[in-house]
Amino acid sequence: MMPSKGYTVYSILTSLLWEAILAVVVLLALPQFGVHISLGALIVLMIVLGTYCGAMYWLGRNALKKAPVLSLKALVGTKCKTATMLSPRGYVRIRGELWQARSNSGTEIGARKEVIVEGVEQMTLLVRLPGNDAAGKTR
Repeated sequence: MMPSKGYTVYSILTSLLWEAILAVVVLLALPQFGVHISLGALIVLMIVLGTYCGAMYWLGRNALKKAPVLSLKALVGTKCKTATMLSPRGYVRIRGELWQARSNSGTEIGARKEVIVEGVEQMTLLVRLPGNDAAGKTR
């Protein structure tokens, strides 16, 4: 779990810093080059920047609240869909994330097919089609 109070304080301080930089650039730096922006335009720019900072805070807070996967072995038994064809390597999508995968049987598996994670080899997930039992394979 993330420390949300620290994240909130950090986000507010960085947003205020960016607002101050914008004001200095518009009020002091741009007139040096003959560019003059009205006070109303500056206020609109600051509102847009504040809205952007607020949206990034909200998205970042939600991303940090996601529960981490403690180990890849926790994914064993998970049903997922192939994002690309596995021939025998490719990618699967689990909980909105792409993971490198390999067909455990060594056969091709088409894209958008449901598969089951049955093992992990380094950072690659070993997957099989739901009907293919591990016990039923012969090598």
